[in-house]
Amino acid sequence: MLKLEILIRIGAFAGVLGVMALWEIAAPRRVVTIPRSLRWTNNLAIVTLNSILLRLLFPTAAAGAAVFAAENLWGLFNYLDLQRSYKIVLCVILLDLTIYLQHVMFHALPMLWRLHRVHHTDLHFDVTTGVRFHPLEIILSMLIKITVIAALGPPVAAVVIFEILLNASSMFNHGNVRIPQPLDRLLRLIVVTPDMHRVHHSVEEIETNSNFGFNLAIWDRLFGTYRKQPALGHEKMIIGLETPRDVERCNTLPAMLAMPFTGTATGYAINQRRRNKE
Repeated sequence: MLKLEILIRIGAFAGVLGVMALWEIAAPRRVVTIPRSLRWTNNLAIVTLNSILLRLLFPTAAAGAAVFAAENLWGLFNYLDLQRSYKIVLCVILLDLTIYLQHVMFHALPMLWRLHRVHHTDLHFDVTTGVRFHPLEIILSMLIKITVIAALGPPVAAVVIFEILLNASSMFNHGNVRIPQPLDRLLRLIVVTPDMHRVHHSVEEIETNSNFGFNLAIWDRLFGTYRKQPALGHEKMIIGLETPRDVERCNTLPAMLAMPFTGTATGYAINQRRRNKE
């Protein structure tokens, strides 16, 4: 089961990446101003590094934690008398809520923001931005997921489905793709669309600290963090943070790995915003 899970996830990753890359070429939302060769090489390098580290540190990853919880009767859903299909749906929803809350936390605490700003310093917004995270953030995220899985006791299938959806939705909602506005308005009633999530990558702090959802769109509306559109519109909005803005510093693997340990942690962290930006 766990070996099959790995193959399914790799196949889903490659498939979604390929589809989104072709879509970005066929119908881009914004003009590409930074060479793909620079960004893609380094963004894909960091996701490769992250994948290797996760397999070394957590050989069975989140699905293995679900198997362990089931075998030892850990977690709430191992004691609830519900049909398996209901358990799967409820657990996928609760795991998605966990990722939303985790995302807010990484914006709220300056120490965690140091890690997460690696994701936000990408000066362009495309499918590879969706996999660009510092290794320490990925490790912390896995620890959080394992803790929640131990508390919930979800079916293994729910965890596998959630992990595939999380990875696929992250690449989808970071896509530099054009979706007709009527369709976008309909889709974002349920899922996070690229236009919805792009607001979160605005250089404006108040916009950066909105639209935290990755998969289901309900959480931002429910918790009051939803912002419909960027103030300057999607074509004119500036992607990234105020600093750094240097293309080489923002897009090379060594610079991304060193970024949490350089500079200050103030500014964009939610509780550190400058008053004139609030």
